[in-house]
Amino acid sequence: MRIASRLQDEKFLLAGLAVAFAAYPLEHVITEMGRGITLVAAAALVGMIVLASMRVAHHAEILAMKVGDPYGTMILTLSAVAVEVIILAIMMSGEGSPTLVRDTIYSALMLDINGILGLAALLGGLKHGEQPYNDNSGKTYGVMILTAMGISMIVPEFVPAGKWHYYSAFTIFAMIALYGLFLRMQVGQHSYFFSYSYPRADRRKENPDEYHAEETTSVSIAAILAGVIIIGALAEFMSAFMTEGLRDTGAPVAITAIVVAAISAAPEILTALRAALRNRIQATVNIAMGASLSTVILTVPVMESIALYTGQPFIMAMTPVQTVMVMITLIAAAINLNDGETNAIEGMTHFILFATFLMLSALGL
Repeated sequence: MRIASRLQDEKFLLAGLAVAFAAYPLEHVITEMGRGITLVAAAALVGMIVLASMRVAHHAEILAMKVGDPYGTMILTLSAVAVEVIILAIMMSGEGSPTLVRDTIYSALMLDINGILGLAALLGGLKHGEQPYNDNSGKTYGVMILTAMGISMIVPEFVPAGKWHYYSAFTIFAMIALYGLFLRMQVGQHSYFFSYSYPRADRRKENPDEYHAEETTSVSIAAILAGVIIIGALAEFMSAFMTEGLRDTGAPVAITAIVVAAISAAPEILTALRAALRNRIQATVNIAMGASLSTVILTVPVMESIALYTGQPFIMAMTPVQTVMVMITLIAAAINLNDGETNAIEGMTHFILFATFLMLSALGL
C-alpha cells in the first residue's frame, strides 16, 4: 500500500519517464507530420517538463524545510539551475542559436527579479502591507549579480574574437571564485544575512504542512536525481521538436530562451508566491535574487567550459536593449531592497519592468 501511495505521489515523474520512452521511436514520425503537429508535440513536452520540474522542486522544498535558511533556498535555486543547465547543454549540442545561452540568462534575470519578486511583492504587499526581510540579503545578492553580469555578459562585447578562449577561461575562473566566496558567506559566518526571524507560532499556523512532511531525506534526494535525468531526456526531444517547428517561421529567437527560463523558474514561482502570501518575504527575496545569481554564476562556467571543449564559441555579450533593461532592473532592485521592507508599489515597479521585457521580446528586441 505504501509503495502504491508513493507511486501515486510521483505520477508526474513516472508520466515523464513514459513520455520520454514513447518519444524515442516517434521522434522522426512526428517531425514528418508537419509544423503544426511538431509545435503541439513541443508544447506538450514543455508542459510535461514543467510538471516533472515541479516534483523536483517539491522534494527540494522538503529538504529546504528540514535544513532551514539559508541552506533551504540554496537547495531550491540549485535544483532549478541544474534543470536549466541540462536543457541548455542539450539544446546547444544540436542546432541551437549562438545567442541562446545569453538570451536564456537574460530572460531568467528578468523573470526572477521582475517577474517572481515583482509579482510576489505586489500580491504580498496588497495582502499584508509592508513585509519585512533582512536587507543585507538584497544588498549582497544585488552587488554579486551586477558583478557577475558585467564580467560575463557586458565586457565580452569588447573582447576581440580571436582571443575569446582566453577570456572564456578567465570567466570560468572568475565565476567559480565569486561563487566559492559567496557560498562560504551564505553557509558560514555571514549566513544571518540571508535569514529573518519570524515568530514560530506564525510559521506553524500559516504553513502546517512543513511540520508533517512524510518524505524521508533519501527519498527526496533520489526523486530529485531521477527527476533531473527525466527532464534531460524530455528536453532533448523538446529541443528537436521546437527547432523543427520554428524553422523558417521568422519567430523571435528569444522565444526559445524565454521557454527555457520559464521551465526552470516555474516551480520557484509557486514557492515564492506562497511565501509572500504567508508574509515570509525573506524566502521570496532569497529565491528570486538567489536564482538570478545562481543562473549567471553557475550556468556561465558550465556553458563556457563546453564551448572551450568543443572549440565552438557562442555570443555572450548582451545587446544594447538587454544591457539597458538589466541596468534598470538592478538599479531598481538596489533602491527597493535597501530598507528591509517591501510593499506593493515596489512590487509593481518590477512587474511593469517584466511586462516591458515581454513587450520588447515580442518585438524581437
